[in-house]
This record gives sequence, C-alpha cells and structure tokens, in this order.
Amino acid sequence: MNTRRAALMVLCLATAALGLAAVEPTPLSPAPESAAPADPPPGNLLIASAQIQDPRFYHAVVLILQHTKDGAFGIIINHPLATEKIAALLAAAGDDDKTVEGTIPVCLGGPVQPELGFVVHSADYRTTDTMPVDGKVAMTASKEALKDIGHGKGPKKYFFAFGYAGWGAGQLEGEIARNDWFTAAEDSALVFDDDRDTVWDKALARHGTDL
Repeated sequence: MNTRRAALMVLCLATAALGLAAVEPTPLSPAPESAAPADPPPGNLLIASAQIQDPRFYHAVVLILQHTKDGAFGIIINHPLATEKIAALLAAAGDDDKTVEGTIPVCLGGPVQPELGFVVHSADYRTTDTMPVDGKVAMTASKEALKDIGHGKGPKKYFFAFGYAGWGAGQLEGEIARNDWFTAAEDSALVFDDDRDTVWDKALARHGTDL
C-alpha cells in the first residue's frame, strides 16, 4: 500500500466511529417512493473518462446507489485502501467485539464525508438499515453488517468503503453530457472483483468505448 493510501487508511480508521453509526446523513436518506429514478438508474456503473485527471476520480468506477432529479450518490469500487480485520474496524468505532473473525476489503468510496463507512454487498443480506439498489447489490451503513459478516451471518459478497461520491441536481447529467463519465450496466463480477486495479479497464471494455 502506498504512502498516500496508508495515510488515508489511518485517517479513516481514526474517524470510523462516526461512519459506523446507524445514523445516515441527509444526502444518503432513501429516496421517496414518489421520486422516480433518473437516468442512469441506481445499479449502473459510472466509468471515469481518461480526461478526468482529478486524483479523487482518476480511473474511477462508481456504483450508483441513488439517482433522482434531486441528485445522485454512489461508491467508488476500484480505489482500494487495504484488506482490514473486521475486528479492527469495529474497535475503531468503539465496539470491541472479540468474537468477530475475518477480514474485509476496504476502499476509498469517494471524497465526500470520508469519515462515514458503508458496507456494499450482495442483495442476499438485508437489515432495517439496508438500502436496496437494483436487486443484485445493496448498501448497509451500520456496524451490524460488519458484525454479521464477522459472525458468518452476512452476505456472500461484500466490501467496506469510506466516503462516497455525490452530485447535486442536474450535475451528474451535465458531466455525462460532456463525456466526463461513461455508463455501463451493473456487473457483480466487477463490483466485487478481487483485482480492483483492473476494474476500470474491464468496465471500459464492457461499455465498448475506445478512448
């Protein structure tokens, strides 16, 4: 892990107590039932074009979790930080549960509120805090998901992310219109790919755009 990612990991762990609380910030509240999904819909992938040189989004692939006329947010799936012990993440959140076992891949999910933590997982797991996305993937922003994974009762596939990517009303549509982002249908094999350094290339090939 390079120095920058190591520093980010330390920062994220130092503030994880906030991120693993069961309270979600306003931008992440579930969309009202009356709010129709905008295009591209939740579950789709945003693929950063080569012209994006901002290091926060360089070669990023974002899983869209919510997109309505009021804005959008998602999680970057291919900016890995480390593989961390679940017990360490819980301990950073003030929950010293010594009964949990195992590790979880950790990513930098985006530049917005990196003190917040999210478990992105397959749709076979759900709690009252879970936000369903498209019937294939879901997101749970509570430490109970981590505990269930550590106790062998969690989803089949998962990773943990610090922070998220967010857009205001019309912002994402404008960025797509000027070809900052390309889109592709969600692919669980990409979302939970163990080799995250190749996800951008694979997603771009899936989109079929030659830059």
